[in-house]
Amino acid sequence: MRQVKTHAMDQAPNRQFLDDITAALDWWRGAGVDHDYLDEPREWIVPEEEQDENGDRLPPRRAPVAVQDVVVPTRIDPALLPADLPAFRDWWLSETLLDDGGPAGRLMPEGEAGARLMIVVETPEAEDRDRLLSGPQGRLLDAMLAAFGTRREDIYLASALPRPDPVPNWRAAAERGVGEALARHVALAAPERLIVLGGNVLPLIGHESPQRAAVLRQFQHEGGTIPLLAGWGLAALLQNPRAKASIWRAWLEWTRP
Repeated sequence: MRQVKTHAMDQAPNRQFLDDITAALDWWRGAGVDHDYLDEPREWIVPEEEQDENGDRLPPRRAPVAVQDVVVPTRIDPALLPADLPAFRDWWLSETLLDDGGPAGRLMPEGEAGARLMIVVETPEAEDRDRLLSGPQGRLLDAMLAAFGTRREDIYLASALPRPDPVPNWRAAAERGVGEALARHVALAAPERLIVLGGNVLPLIGHESPQRAAVLRQFQHEGGTIPLLAGWGLAALLQNPRAKASIWRAWLEWTRP
């Protein structure tokens, strides 16, 4: 006989399963357990400000990283000045504290260490592009050197500031430590004699400005002493030819055997 499968027969196993589940739940209720517990806490409601567009919790935000304040130096540290002349020349072209204009347009010092004479002027000339003192002041300097019995190629020539500046702020330069840099420059160049032209240079290295066209001094630094002749700047000498005679007399007295 063909067996007819009815809907009631299909539901019989399911009914038995439900009865088993109901009996199990009744047993737990009788034991006093009427809630489902999880070992880990579960968050059922996510605050709106922490939901994404689908209502799921947004990924945790990274804690803000503490940013340390960067201390920008305002003065040249003498302890960090270069210890040899080639390194000082490189530093001269890159150190931002030497002036307010940055490294572009700076003029390198000229000459070799141990020269018989070193000359320091206040700033390069406005005309200077490729070398120091290439304008009227440079021509006056060359004439002075010829009278002294030497030439530019045989001296060490440098400026207190690295670029042309019609109105330098010398007080700010002193506060930035330019004087310490100049003193180290002279010590590294180690000339036999030193001429400083310009009344604003002497205060940088610890002397008063010259009240006369030319005065004799001693430059002392790092245990050494160098004979120093200080005079007016080349621009002032161009405007006051009589002052040249004072420079000449001071030179003769300075170099007298």
